[in-house]
Amino acid sequence: MDDEYAKLIRRMNPPRVVIDNNVCEDATVIQVDSVNRHGILLEVVQVLTDMNLVITKAHISSDAGWFMDVFYVIDQDGNKIRDKEVIDYIQRRLESNASFAPSLRGSVGVMPSEEYTSIELSGTDRPGLLSEVCAVLADLHCNVVNAEIWTHNARAAAVVHVTDDSTGCAIKDPKRLLTIKELLCNVLKGDDDLKTANMTLSPPGVTNRGRRLHQIMLADRDYERAGVTGVGRIENKSSRPHVTVFDCIQKDYTVITMSSKDRPKLLFDIICTLTDMQYVVFHGLVETGRMEAYQEFYIRHVDGFPISSEAERERVAQCLEAAIERRAFEGLELELCTEDRVGLLSDITRIFRENSLCIKRAEISTEGGKAKDTFYVTDVTGNPVDPKIIDSLCRQIGHKILTVKHNSSTSPKASQGTTMGFLFGNLFKARSFQNFKLIRSCS
Repeated sequence: MDDEYAKLIRRMNPPRVVIDNNVCEDATVIQVDSVNRHGILLEVVQVLTDMNLVITKAHISSDAGWFMDVFYVIDQDGNKIRDKEVIDYIQRRLESNASFAPSLRGSVGVMPSEEYTSIELSGTDRPGLLSEVCAVLADLHCNVVNAEIWTHNARAAAVVHVTDDSTGCAIKDPKRLLTIKELLCNVLKGDDDLKTANMTLSPPGVTNRGRRLHQIMLADRDYERAGVTGVGRIENKSSRPHVTVFDCIQKDYTVITMSSKDRPKLLFDIICTLTDMQYVVFHGLVETGRMEAYQEFYIRHVDGFPISSEAERERVAQCLEAAIERRAFEGLELELCTEDRVGLLSDITRIFRENSLCIKRAEISTEGGKAKDTFYVTDVTGNPVDPKIIDSLCRQIGHKILTVKHNSSTSPKASQGTTMGFLFGNLFKARSFQNFKLIRSCS
């Protein structure tokens, strides 16, 4: 009955989305007002993220059963969103998603696909792991059409979409699927895997692939630091995100503040983790500078209570640090564009392995017979790749096929003054909601 009543209230109060290019000089302002429910913030942020919009600032408020958020967004080139068709599309997506879309948490693996078979992998990371996985899939006549691979804290996770290389369709034979599962599990376990490797064959659903990877790695407890950074590698602790979790006793909230290097999809990754950990953001502030991002959230558990134990506060901080770090990367970014063929990914990853490169993250996609893959790589110790190896790699694969998209080791560093200025600004903002009384009483 309560669920039906909630649906009635949402139908009587459809979401209102206002997109304005006049309010702010350097960003498009998107305001979303809607009846509140658990997960709605993630759905809105996911719509903006899926459209490759950059959220430069946000104000979040969802007290008293109403969701009122304001997002400042720009495109990938740093410009306002001025195309009317794009603006109309954003509005339609937000108005449909914000009110009637099903919870993403409950939709994992519920929509079968005739196009491909979805494989989820998790296990201990090691050099050459992706190459071994791709070799097994190629030997089993599986063609990888799309995939995303993450590594973090010595753990690896992947969501891979494959087809039968002879039919180009999903693989449905139970015996063949069992063989794929057994062989991939053997690869993932390796010789000394102390944690259980996992491989799941599941029909793809509407769950965002990035969110699914967060869920896999969270379940794999990758937020627990392995303690070993690799032989010859020096961990730069100053580049790690800073997360604090403390109580706001006056308003009965738990307060989370985060400062980290800014990057694409950062807000999505954080909200995704909080939502899957069953926390609700009641108020929030997001601000980004030239290099840094600052976020402050006032949260409670879905049962309405703030975090009550120090152990849980520490766990939330660890999980949020992991969420920020999983997609972050400092190193060499390579882009491969060529005609797709069966076994292409196996050949490319083998060449990477033979050149002593370690793939830390990868995004694999095919469209119209073309493969467009992005690899984030380091050497086997986790350090920057030798320029001579980069040249050798491009010669082997082809300079027109493999290009260096970004190399942080050769990129100019931001001036110390710019970064410090923003960080000092964060110190003064650390109690911004409390100082300016932006939290309203719910009484």
